[in-house]
Amino acid sequence: MPVKVCAVTIDQAVCKQCGICVAFCPKDVLVADKEGQVEVAYLEECSGCLMCELLCPELAINVDIAE
Repeated sequence: MPVKVCAVTIDQAVCKQCGICVAFCPKDVLVADKEGQVEVAYLEECSGCLMCELLCPELAINVDIAE
């Protein structure tokens, strides 16, 4: 089975720090700091499920998947 390689980018200028992406990521790839700033902490764990991208109300997240 091919390995998925993902690139997750967050547009910080658009992100409203709601935390939905952090809450719904099944692999805990995303984390938020004390101020709510979201960052990609464990990219190697990303399965490419697109939950963060699909649930972001501001469309601030983009997931690119290559196999």
